Amino acid sequence: MQTKITANAQALKRWLSNAEVSLGNHSDRLNAINIFPVADGDTGTNLYLTMRAASAAAAELDTQDIGELLSAAGRSAMEQARGNSGTLLSVFLTAMAEPLHGSTRLSAPQLAMALDRAQLRSWSVLSDPVPGTMLSVLEEAARGASRVEAAQMGDDSNAGLADTLRAMMRAALAAVVRTEEQLQTLTDARVVDAGGVGFLLVLDALRAAALGEELQGELLDGLHGYDVQDPHIHSRQPQLEGVEVMCTITLSPLDAATMRLSLDELGESVIMSAVSPVGEGYRWRVHVHTPDAGAVLELLRTVGEPTNVTITELSANGHQTTEIAQVPLSEDTASGGDLAREA
Repeated sequence: MQTKITANAQALKRWLSNAEVSLGNHSDRLNAINIFPVADGDTGTNLYLTMRAASAAAAELDTQDIGELLSAAGRSAMEQARGNSGTLLSVFLTAMAEPLHGSTRLSAPQLAMALDRAQLRSWSVLSDPVPGTMLSVLEEAARGASRVEAAQMGDDSNAGLADTLRAMMRAALAAVVRTEEQLQTLTDARVVDAGGVGFLLVLDALRAAALGEELQGELLDGLHGYDVQDPHIHSRQPQLEGVEVMCTITLSPLDAATMRLSLDELGESVIMSAVSPVGEGYRWRVHVHTPDAGAVLELLRTVGEPTNVTITELSANGHQTTEIAQVPLSEDTASGGDLAREA
């Protein structure tokens, strides 16, 4: 039952905190159905850890500006993002913040505008975006919100925000169900997209925090592959060889565009997203799946010095990954030599 609507900075802090808890509670099932783009069984973990960074940053910030709050949360999440899903979650938060700067509460028109900005930015950061993923869920959530009369007519009432949030959720849930039909991999496995489900949980936490309501316990009932008795579907899928490389690097816009093209030649699932301006360039968060981490690091070092480097094996048994955290960029690392690993 609705108690009150307080879509201010404190409510958005509750949103991020509750989303962190919800993703943590659901991480095992999200891992179990994680089969696209690679069946490495870590989508739930990646979303949870990324949201944890966002929530912690927001909790420490003393501001009533909801745009400033989400911007800080998004930057922190971006610096600590895990995987495809975590990186896209970070992009979502940072892009959503842009039209909200200077506002102290969320309204229906602002929500629709923020979601639309976020979906456009999220599609653009991937070199090869694919429908049937969390991108499609975000896109449909934005469309659902924009179709509400309150969002179209500039209605900043609490009732208008409530209508828009609920329309957002209806559209997002329908989009999650459709993911099974949009990707052949998911169709064959009879399962919905893990990233899409995780993003649905994030949106439900936003709805609940803004409206003063509880999370929807029945939200995921009936989604294929999501019953607790279902097996870890990802373990049945072919395992890819190679690693996921993530890092932060300062580049000019021109160097960044050139780097994206070069990374496309070395791997797949390339994501490049600007974190913050630095001089005449930007700090960029880079993500790529590749068979040769050394070649990627060597390429990056031709234009800058990568920091906050992580290298994670794509193949997984029981959704356990081997990760290389905070790699010091020695000559051996740059040339693909032995890398100190931690389990």
